[in-house]
Amino acid sequence: MDGVLEDLARHWPLYAAIPFIAALIGYATKRVAIEMMFRPLEFVGVKPFLGWQGVVPKHGGRMAAVATDLLTSNLIDLKEIFSRIDPDRITREIEQPLLRAVDDIARDVLQEYHPRLWEMLPTMAQDLIIKQVQASSPGVVRDLMNEIRDNLDEVLDVKQMTVQNLTGDKALLVRLIRETSRPEMAFIARAGIYFGFALGVVQAVVWALTKEPLVLPIFGGCIGLLTDWLAIKMIFVPREPIRVFHRFTLQGKFQRRRAEVARQYGEIIATDVLTVPNLIDSILRGPRSDRLLAMVQRTVAKVVDEQTSLAKPVVAATVGGERLREIKHAAAEEAVRRLPDTMRHAEGYLTAAMDVANMVEERMLALTPIEYEGLLRPAFRQDEWKLIAVGGVIGFLVGELQVLLMLH
Repeated sequence: MDGVLEDLARHWPLYAAIPFIAALIGYATKRVAIEMMFRPLEFVGVKPFLGWQGVVPKHGGRMAAVATDLLTSNLIDLKEIFSRIDPDRITREIEQPLLRAVDDIARDVLQEYHPRLWEMLPTMAQDLIIKQVQASSPGVVRDLMNEIRDNLDEVLDVKQMTVQNLTGDKALLVRLIRETSRPEMAFIARAGIYFGFALGVVQAVVWALTKEPLVLPIFGGCIGLLTDWLAIKMIFVPREPIRVFHRFTLQGKFQRRRAEVARQYGEIIATDVLTVPNLIDSILRGPRSDRLLAMVQRTVAKVVDEQTSLAKPVVAATVGGERLREIKHAAAEEAVRRLPDTMRHAEGYLTAAMDVANMVEERMLALTPIEYEGLLRPAFRQDEWKLIAVGGVIGFLVGELQVLLMLH
């Protein structure tokens, strides 16, 4: 024992440094593990094994599917969202661009499909036809909105849209998980400091008693492994608050922050995923886009028939039945092509009316603890053992450096 005390007295700065180095190991391994979850977005190295890609972007498809299932089954109801939209209000919002679009479509289609007849008409007659069609356009918008709302599942595949957006933009998926878990990530790093320091004290005592060179690297590896594993567990468990000594409350950090996470998650979903442009793009270009075109064709055909009802025999004789059907089809296709630009003028109203962020927030607060945990847990579960193992390897290597320091 005298020899141990003498050695402590002679090398006390080195012994005092061991807990602090262990704390540094704990912190460094956590920061590395956290960054390895999210970076890099693409594989860096020599495929298939010599290199790394962030866990989240690597498993983006699977994680996007998990997030989408939770979103579509628990957090949003598209029918309720679309029921908040007032067709009359939309018509008012897009009135001017709608009138311009109708003017352009009518002139272009008639000019293309029956140029001689159109050119023979006096300017006043042309303008009268355009104004008649324009007068019926608000009704067209209302009818189309009502039909889309009543048959939403036929024109919009929200699961496909969400997965496509999250997998197509890996940075968005990373941000969705990272922003909602930033305090948890900071907690993991801080936990590495506390746990590492405590184990470092034990490490210093064991080294003083044994002088065994393997003690420091083994302890370093254990610090990296144990603190990684323990910090991740403390994020999620216990799921329900537990009172200790009637004074302290224990609960997983992610569970405690449910209100804050719900608000952040709702905002990201509303501003980056279920946006008006994304919804319109999915309706127009998604797997069910042909059904929207069919709806627009029916609506446009109805308007054309109404406008030509009084002179239908004359129109049929002059234009021809087949050419009249072509005109209806061309007008419908052009209306669909111009839809994104026209609806852009109502984007502010639509975003406010749908109120996606509040719906997601309210429903997230109503999730069970296990359902809520499903928001973040898949990000840790995928390749979690690799992250913990990296912490152990880094801790072992730093321990070896400590040995070199102590022996020289």
